[in-house]
Order: sequence, then C-alpha cells, then structure tokens
Amino acid sequence: MIPPEVIEQIREAADMVQLIGEHVELKRTGADWRGPCPFHGGTHRNFSVVPRKQMYHCFVCHESGDVFTFFMKRFGLDYPSAVREIAGRVGIAVPEQHAQGPDPNEPLYSALGVAADWLARRLVEADDARVAREYLATRQITDAVRDEYRLGFAPRGDALLDAMRALGITDEVLAGAGLTITRDDGSIAPRFRGRLIFPIADVRGRVVGFGGRILGEGEPKYLNSPENAVYHKGTLLYGLDRARGAIRADGCAILVEGYVDCIRLQAAGIVNAVAPLGTSLTGEQAKVLRRYTKQVAIAYDADTPGLKSTFRAADELLRQGHAVSVVTLPPGDDPDTLVARQGAAPFRELLDQAVDVIERKLQLIERKGMLADVKGKLAALDRLLPTMRAAADPVIRDAYIGKVAERAGMSREVLEQKVGSQQALVRPAEPAPESRTVRPAEIVQERTLVRIMLAYPGYADRGIRELDADQLRHDWYRRIFEQLAAGDAAPPDDLLELWHDLSQPEPSPFDPESEFSAAADWIRDRPRRERIAQIEREIELASAEGKDALLMEKMSLIKAGPRRQLRKGFKAAREPKY
Repeated sequence: MIPPEVIEQIREAADMVQLIGEHVELKRTGADWRGPCPFHGGTHRNFSVVPRKQMYHCFVCHESGDVFTFFMKRFGLDYPSAVREIAGRVGIAVPEQHAQGPDPNEPLYSALGVAADWLARRLVEADDARVAREYLATRQITDAVRDEYRLGFAPRGDALLDAMRALGITDEVLAGAGLTITRDDGSIAPRFRGRLIFPIADVRGRVVGFGGRILGEGEPKYLNSPENAVYHKGTLLYGLDRARGAIRADGCAILVEGYVDCIRLQAAGIVNAVAPLGTSLTGEQAKVLRRYTKQVAIAYDADTPGLKSTFRAADELLRQGHAVSVVTLPPGDDPDTLVARQGAAPFRELLDQAVDVIERKLQLIERKGMLADVKGKLAALDRLLPTMRAAADPVIRDAYIGKVAERAGMSREVLEQKVGSQQALVRPAEPAPESRTVRPAEIVQERTLVRIMLAYPGYADRGIRELDADQLRHDWYRRIFEQLAAGDAAPPDDLLELWHDLSQPEPSPFDPESEFSAAADWIRDRPRRERIAQIEREIELASAEGKDALLMEKMSLIKAGPRRQLRKGFKAAREPKY
C-alpha cells in the first residue's frame, strides 16, 4: 500500500505535458496542450491536456483522467503500478505501507468524530447553547451552513467528558485526542468549555482537532487543540478538505484569516478558500498549498495588522515557489462581512482586481510619498527587499527587481546586488524531504524573553500584555509567542525540542524579573536604534540642508532613549566588580 501523502507528492511533481507528450504529439493551444487522441486513434487534435487542472480529456471519445489514469489505460497498468512508474520518472522513492493491523491512531479519529457529533447536537438542542445560536444569528450563519460545517457548542462543566466516558472512550484516548486537560489537583476536565466549536479536518475529511471561540468573558478568544498524533497545527489548513478540488479546478487558492471568513466564502460558492489555524501562515502550510496550485490570492483585512499578516504570509508563499496576489477589501470589511452584506459578486470583483504582492507594497509606499527623496527610498527598500528576496521562482524575482527599479527610480544593478546579497537565505521552492531546517540568526534578547515566558509562571501573560508578536523578528521565537498568545500551550512539531529546552528554568542565580524587563525594553527600543543607524547611512547621501535635519532627528532619538540604563551599563562594563 502506497501512503496517500506520497501519491499526492508524485502527482504534484509529475509534469503531465512531458509525460503524456512522450506518447502523444502535443502542441500548445492557449494555456492547454492539444494532440490526437491515443485511445480512439484519432488524427485531429481533439485530445486536450490541461496542466493547471492536472487532467486530460478527449472531446470525441470522452476519455479523461489524471496522469495515473493515462498510464493505466494506455499501458494496461493497475493503479499502484502506474503510481510507481511515474514515481520512477520523477525521482521519488515509494515506501510501502504493509498491513500490520489496525491504524494505531484510529481510536483518536473515532473519539474526535464522536465528540464532533456530540458537540454539534449540543449546539442545536441544548438550552445552554442559546448564546452560541444567538451569536451565529448575529453573524448571519444559517442553520444549513451550521450543520454543513458541523459547528458545535462545548458547554461549561464536565458534560462532554461524562458523555464520552459513557460511550466507553477511555481517559487515555480523550487526552491523546486533545479533548481533555489535567488540572493541578490531578483531576480531568474538558479542554473546551463555553465555546463555539469549529471542527478541523485533514484532507481526507477526518476530524483531527477543534478550534473554539469563547462566548462571553474569558481568555483566550480562540483556543485550538494541542499538538498530538493526529493534529499538527502548522501543516493543516482549515477548509482544505472541501477546497482542494476547487483549487485545482480554478488554478488558485484564496487565503483568508479566520474560520468564519472561510465558511462564508465556501458557502457562497467561492469554494477555493482556506485559512490557517489562528496563527501566521507557516512554511509547511505554504508547502501543502503548493501541492494543489502555484497561485494564491490573500484576502486578509486591509487595516495595519492585516497588512502585516498579509505580507508575512506572502513571503512564506513566495519561498515555496508560489505567485502571490493581494485582494484589497473595503475599509472595515473582511471577507465574511462583505459577502454577508452584499453577496459573493463584490468579492469576486475584488478578486479579479487583485494585484501582485510587490505591486501592493509599491502602491502603499507611493501613497505615503516615500519615493520622493533618498530617506524615503531607503525606508521603502527596507520594506520591499524581504519580499524580493523571498521569491524562490527566478522569473518572479527578476520581474520584481525590474518593477521596483522602474517605479523607485533605482539602478537595476544596485537592486540585483541588494537582493542577491542574501539569496542564500531564501529556501528552495521544493526542498528535498530530508533537507535540514536552517536555523534563523540568533537574537539573544528574544530567546531570553520567550524562555522566561515558558519557564516562569505569570510571565507569559505579562509578555502578551506588554508586547505584540510582530515585535519579535526571530521566526521560531515569534511562533512560540503567537502560540502562547493564542492560549495554546502545546508546541508545534518542528519546534518541540526548542520548546522543551526553553521551558527549563535557568540555574541560580537568575533574576527573571530583571532579565525579562531588560529583554522587553531592548525589543521595544529596537526601532529607535535602527532608525539612528539608518540616519547615519542617509547622512552620507543627503544635501547640506538635509544633513542638518537628519542630525536634529538623530539627536532627538538619542535623547528619547533609555540613557540612564545605558550609562549604568557602560559604567558596569568599565568598572567590573571582583
């Protein structure tokens, strides 16, 4: 038995035009390729290969299918043999899954499925779920949509736990499925209480976890299942089980921020919408999308936080070889509110008007007049370079360099040098499965902050109050911060070892209060220090008048800094105590 994920990997890697073209004389016709049908022996070009849909079709004999079907019908192969044949052509090893008894995770899938059904019935029938039904009514989620997406309600108290136990599901299975937590006194309680529940499915449609939105007072606003044997948050996308066929058919995925955004679009017929699970899009999620399409349109909120999330997601997608466009929504709207109020047509119009991510950045930069002088151009370049460097596709990267050079009035050669200076940091679009993760450059203060948040009680809440995730620039530490801010105390699989390491308290003597304050102050003060460094670069290119203004700004920034702390630090460095 060939693992399903390997079959998907082979399908994605297979070049249908090349493989079928070895047996059929194909010529390009627009976006498709045409040739004589090999099945009915035709001589006219009635046989079409459609790469973006990964399918072929004959308009005469109506034979159709994917690359595996072609090899099965053309050469009389069974399905596993066709998969192995194509795997050999594209250089992918096919591991075998030998039948060795039942899937060890089957009890978890079963428990999650039963829990989803129980929670869905609770939402419809229970008196204490009235608050959830009223909330859905305010969001204009109909009963039909509620039932289609198996939305549920988790009551306060132990009713879910009692119901699962009554059905014979053991506490061990409930814990393994992420449905329960263990209290300080050793007692067991449901993980989700007083929340509207969104079941999360894998690409095969099996429930693997839940997202829960608090109703009424309480924190965090959204709570996800913890990482476990079947739920891997960083590799799952909400709605992908329903969207993958539409994504292939349309040749494009629409990335939205939240569960309700995704449900709203899919229910309105825009089925190719998916959403990350409450945190920033990960590289693994971008890689999963790459199996189905190269084109992604991001439709996040158009406010400042939404734009930051948009550009961060775009860079992750570009690193995996995607072409990325940005849908600009009206102020104050998200996909949910827009479609709920006006229907799908306005959103489709905005989707048609979506622009490439580098064009969207340029629009915002030009609107602020940042390209009018040297100072502005340097600041603009700081915003543009990460996206230019992230583009793993050389054609896209070259187009970005040309566009920015033209619009910003910069030398193409200089831009190529700037972009190329860190190209080694750009991950390949399709890295080998065994390739090692490249560790980001260390930022000691961010590591210290996250370590104290993990290892010392009370500091996680304080960190979340005092800082935003966007202020952390180390990818791993920012993701851990986001996980804590989302109320999820389970580490992502790829950060499990780091999470465990950072969760260990420092040996004595160690003062978490002073270390936390120093790290947080350093992170907050970083933009000021960087602006001073930028001014020093700008001064070299500025006119005499411009230099005076820059020097005044520099002095103002220096005065605004934590001078007493700096002086104290310098004194300590000069006069060590023995």
